Amino acid sequence: MSKNSMLPLIITIYLFFHSPAIIASIIGLFQLKTKPQNAKKLFIFAGIYFLIGGGICGALLNA
Repeated sequence: MSKNSMLPLIITIYLFFHSPAIIASIIGLFQLKTKPQNAKKLFIFAGIYFLIGGGICGALLNA
């Protein structure tokens, strides 16, 4: 398989494994005005999740 034919699969896997961070970001946006402390915690969680997950996924793709 060439890299071009695997691109949709890689994007699907990336979105699947990062869905908790995406959901946490969306919930944080909705809670921003009502519960800013919880929203801040959710944004920090999502940021760390994206950072660590992106590093691990990036390392796997370069292998």
